[in-house]
Amino acid sequence: MNRIENCRIKSTMLGNEDHGIFTCYLYLEGDGWGCGFGGYAMDVWTEPKKRRVGSAYGMEFIKAILRTLELERWEQLPGVLLRAETEGVGGKIVRIGHYMKDKWFNPAELKEFEHIA
Repeated sequence: MNRIENCRIKSTMLGNEDHGIFTCYLYLEGDGWGCGFGGYAMDVWTEPKKRRVGSAYGMEFIKAILRTLELERWEQLPGVLLRAETEGVGGKIVRIGHYMKDKWFNPAELKEFEHIA
């Protein structure tokens, strides 16, 4: 059963992970727990260019985080209070939400942008 937890963004990461895939994370901390939200590929491999290129999915992912938390810039994220719907201990964060408003971001809702480079 999923749970909704109050938490704070401790730090963020936006860049290439160790396999060269462009991604982002929000590192969240709650009352006695912490977890990362993110890790989704925000770019795709393109054979003609022989490299990874940014995707519509990646841009929409970043914009959805900022829109949900009502922020203008990525740099404003650390310290922000929010809600996280989790699968519980050992599970993932399903979606994040504004701390006071009924505004949520669920990455599964971005399927339409998944393969658009």
